[in-house]
Amino acid sequence: MAQVMERVDVCVVGAGHAGCEAALACARMGLETVIFTVSADSIALMPCNPNIGGSSKGHLVRELDALGGEMGKNIDKTFIQSKMLNVSKGPAVHSLRAQADKAEYTRSMRQVLENQDHLTIKQAEVCELLTEEVQGGEGKKKITGIRIFTGMVYECRAVILCTGTYLNARCLCGEAITHTGPNGLQPAVYLTDCLKNLGIRMKRFKTGTPARMDGRTIDFSKMEEQPGDERVVPFSFSTDPESVQKPQVSCWLTYTNEKTHEIIRANLDRSPIYAGIIEGTGPRYCPSIEDKVVKFSDKPRHQVFLEPEGLSTNEMYVGGMSSSLPEDVQLAMYRSVPGLEHCKIVRNAYAIEYDCIDARQLYPTLEFRRIEGLFSAGQFNGSSGYEEAAAQGLIAGMNAALQIQGRKPVVLDRSQAYIGVLIDDLITKDNREPYRMMTSRAEYRLLLRQDNADLRLREIGYQAGLVSEEEYCYTCWKKEQIEKEVSRLKNVMVGASAPIQQFLSEHGSSPLKTAASLAELICRPELNYEMLSEIDPGREKLPADVIEQVEIELKYEGYIGRQRKQVDQFKKMEEKKIPGWVDYDEVPSLRLEARQKLKEFQPVSVGQASRISGVSPADISVLLVFLEHHGREQQKDQDKC
Repeated sequence: MAQVMERVDVCVVGAGHAGCEAALACARMGLETVIFTVSADSIALMPCNPNIGGSSKGHLVRELDALGGEMGKNIDKTFIQSKMLNVSKGPAVHSLRAQADKAEYTRSMRQVLENQDHLTIKQAEVCELLTEEVQGGEGKKKITGIRIFTGMVYECRAVILCTGTYLNARCLCGEAITHTGPNGLQPAVYLTDCLKNLGIRMKRFKTGTPARMDGRTIDFSKMEEQPGDERVVPFSFSTDPESVQKPQVSCWLTYTNEKTHEIIRANLDRSPIYAGIIEGTGPRYCPSIEDKVVKFSDKPRHQVFLEPEGLSTNEMYVGGMSSSLPEDVQLAMYRSVPGLEHCKIVRNAYAIEYDCIDARQLYPTLEFRRIEGLFSAGQFNGSSGYEEAAAQGLIAGMNAALQIQGRKPVVLDRSQAYIGVLIDDLITKDNREPYRMMTSRAEYRLLLRQDNADLRLREIGYQAGLVSEEEYCYTCWKKEQIEKEVSRLKNVMVGASAPIQQFLSEHGSSPLKTAASLAELICRPELNYEMLSEIDPGREKLPADVIEQVEIELKYEGYIGRQRKQVDQFKKMEEKKIPGWVDYDEVPSLRLEARQKLKEFQPVSVGQASRISGVSPADISVLLVFLEHHGREQQKDQDKC
């Protein structure tokens, strides 16, 4: 009989970005938590790109922060360059992106974990999940603990799987194959069989990373400098904006050319991807350089970004050129790029294959449908990226803790957050490649801006116990100030007097013919809130974050109003619940594929059913008619009684 080493509340398996957020959430909510990692040196490791955020991913980090997560705070402490992307476009797609000092990011996050009450770090490989049958649960199981490689057992009430790319991992560089996790770390080789024995459906995915160069061997004079923003915007709503104004390092831009492409094409037979050695499916939106050259053969060049890995190292990340080609081909390929003619490779590019799950086995809470108390987050769910992983980790951690505490779970829908879109897409769609968040996936992106994540989500984090009262009270005050100022601007009128007409003329704006409100003037593209201070001397001084929201609310009021109406329609579909008694075999005119998918997935609402792969709008119409008919029949029966 195995020795019981500990009795705890939650065991988190894996200490990457998902595991860190999950463990911190549980511990901060007062639960005794152990986080297991194959190497304590891999906590919050950044094995691929040295940055946090980016298009749509920045939204996830700010939402994570609004809910009480740690990633935003940690990158604010450890960034070496920061840039707001898409500023030439509307605010819906503005996204913050920061280059991290990799070593500092990991060190800082580990320090947070080490000093968190109720949280213990344990270097050990988890080999087995321990379960028992749920009485009357029709084969459903529940978690009772985990067993590690040494044979020791930890009894617990919930387990959160955050194994990232470590399960049965193998790295490929041409013909050289090593059975390791990222950065040559030890893989986890025992857990997959246990998961399969529990009836969990597994997948095999692939991702990759480019080479790291010795910066001393790079000629930056042949590249375009990419500086950071003059005024840095922090990721965390809790970070003092002045504390992040500091000197930044530059990134650099260069391009591949026809010579690069010729080298790649001549050696495709040596690429594991094209030689059929790699089994896993790779990410469509972050392809290897081999994929780019083959699939976009009409492109004469591809962008290559040189990004520093940190302040205490000369290593440079070669963004845009991930590869699994052999080392000799890699060296020739990289040296054909302007500025890299004499480069020396510190770490070769490689592809990595790993086991993950079909996330359609999960509830929106990220708990497994058939195993009570077992939650899952991150790349193990078939997603890609640090930010997607961290967001899922927080939600899984919150819900594991809330379940143990007997409280209502947190489920974010598609109209509330990018995190809601991410999770909904993972659990309802047949994702056959690593899922990446993009702004185009969010139907209500004008409402789900990165700048208003605190207004949308702070209360949820506060109710869960992850946001302090001080932070929550400030958000409530901020919301009140925005509403008051918007109302005031709509009610302050200015006439067509000479000073007003002169002001408008000086700012290239057309003159007034009749009186107009200050709000109407702000809506003009050439004017903004700050400019109007000249003709609005009585205004109170407001913080920059309040002014930003006031201006967006007024300038985009019509679009925002239309999107809110769309959300109302969405909510109606989400509120149309599908009763547990529905037998899809009895729904007339339902297509066979839809019937099979609905039986397999068992959606809780019509809205959720509409997003399942293989269920068409026509199928939803049939289902709505069926539910309405049976609803009337049940009402008649009740009236007779």
